[in-house]
Amino acid sequence: MRNLNLDQLQTLIAIADLGTFAAAAQTLHLSPPTVSLHIKELESRMDAQLLLRGRKQTELTAAGQVLVEHGRKLLQASDDLVERVQRRASGREGLVRVGVSAGVSTWLLPLMLNALQQRSPDVEVRLEAVGSAESMQLLAAGALDVCIVASPQPAQAGIVITPWRLDSIVALLPADWNPPERISAEWLSQRRWSAFSAPTHMQQQIANWFGQAGYTPRPFMAFTNTGALKSLALAGQSAVLLPREEVQDLEPLPQVQIRPLQPTLLRPLAVAHRQDLALNPAISPVLAVLSEFANLNVQK
Repeated sequence: MRNLNLDQLQTLIAIADLGTFAAAAQTLHLSPPTVSLHIKELESRMDAQLLLRGRKQTELTAAGQVLVEHGRKLLQASDDLVERVQRRASGREGLVRVGVSAGVSTWLLPLMLNALQQRSPDVEVRLEAVGSAESMQLLAAGALDVCIVASPQPAQAGIVITPWRLDSIVALLPADWNPPERISAEWLSQRRWSAFSAPTHMQQQIANWFGQAGYTPRPFMAFTNTGALKSLALAGQSAVLLPREEVQDLEPLPQVQIRPLQPTLLRPLAVAHRQDLALNPAISPVLAVLSEFANLNVQK
């Protein structure tokens, strides 16, 4: 059985994105006959029709859609492999792909990247925003090198999971509200509140916090973007539940106020990586920087 030709796969993806053989040929700097030959040989290799050729537009068949969807990941993996080889050959330490789940501080990340740049300038970090469960799957498959994930996570063979941070979740409130010193589930359930959307681990934690007090309110709004959530409180529209580190930059602003929760709700995070660090020596300096930003003290 012949191996899949990546050039032919790239041609198919270009046609899917651009809509015509001619546009794909121009973008890829190929002759139209070469583009047609790529698709013909690829369909022969797959033993399936991949494209429906219309008079003005070309569309993917169901089989073509599957090949394009997974082919994009294959091409990205191929590019990553070439980059790794070139970095190693030139003496540079390498690329580290880090999966970051929702709720990981956008305030901390620049600080960590800056620290890494100062100490290991030859290490490049590529951040990918993915959920904790998906991060662990990609890590096990070799598509990620390090993951910052919600804790706990199920144990996996060959994967090291280390507790990293333990931060309290607080309520960010509009300035014209008259809240108590500590925000209870009963008080908040009677008002507009917003938080991270499902199926994030933090959303589950907040639902459990309400549930333990006997309440099951629905959020006014739910987002995966911390900036969008904070804007709701700044605009006076809603209370927002976020980790303390995500809202500390807003403390001086007159438009909002910050209150702790009662009972305290903690957000635990962990760092995960494959056990064999020799596969990519650049991972070690990244882990070293992450360890310096660890904080396992409870912030109330």
